[in-house]
Amino acid sequence: MKLLLTGVSGLLGINFAQEMMGDYEIVGVDRGKLLHTPFKVLKQDLLETNAVEKILETARPNWVVNCAALADLDICENDPDLAKKLNTDLPRRLARACKMQDISFVHISTDAVFDGAKDGYYSEEDSPNPQGVYARTKLDGEWATLTENANAIVARVNFYGWSLNGRRSLAEFFFNNLTNNKSMSGFTDVIFCPMLVNHTARTLVKMLKRGLKGLYHLVGPQAMSKYQFGVEIARRFHLRESDITPKSVNFSGFVAKRSNNLWLSTRKLSADLGEDLPNFSTGLDEFYAQHQQGYPQKIRSYQQP
Repeated sequence: MKLLLTGVSGLLGINFAQEMMGDYEIVGVDRGKLLHTPFKVLKQDLLETNAVEKILETARPNWVVNCAALADLDICENDPDLAKKLNTDLPRRLARACKMQDISFVHISTDAVFDGAKDGYYSEEDSPNPQGVYARTKLDGEWATLTENANAIVARVNFYGWSLNGRRSLAEFFFNNLTNNKSMSGFTDVIFCPMLVNHTARTLVKMLKRGLKGLYHLVGPQAMSKYQFGVEIARRFHLRESDITPKSVNFSGFVAKRSNNLWLSTRKLSADLGEDLPNFSTGLDEFYAQHQQGYPQKIRSYQQP
């Protein structure tokens, strides 16, 4: 079984490849950031003409998971054309090509499609209301994917883990500052449902094996503030939680607006898989164990110097 991962140098892509390369033939797509990987990498700019058709012809995968995106919210605000190309147009092309070649396709979306105004959790039945360019182009990417390919999976996610450069996830932000005795802030009024990225990858494979299709919320089953998330990181790594200052997102100075409530229900996915999703403490324990076992260094060894 061959699995193709676009955006393989990103946080989800690199952990997905590392997680599954023992069970599947992994082919990653990257523009040149990776070197000496234990899996095959195709160097390709996916925005080039006929790039999608080219990589599918070369790799001939059974499954495609689209992890490629422009995920920096502020960059999206400053370059909406590029955001549209990566977050909307690319998944449309991939979904269409995979349907034509009978390849199972997964598109990775985001919890940020909601405005956060609801009191309580969001289900897949709730109407999104994107608040910025990133969220709007990601929502358009969902619609484009399912319009082109009704058998595709669209997964709204929020994950954390160890990345190539050590600075891609919120968990790394807290860990890096705490271990260097630097003070930082954590938002008390932004609620989200973090999931360890390795659990995200494992669950996506279960969804593919089950033949699921359509829209799913694939996030952690426990909602918490970003401040509380930082405190949990500090406690698990035996670091000083007092270095984290509670703060409101309203005083953050971000260019792009952030939603306050991104509590997503995972009931639909749990029901269709017939099992509960991994809880937060299980993921945090694994994140800690990975650090103790040198996993971050292994991941970073794949990056170009």
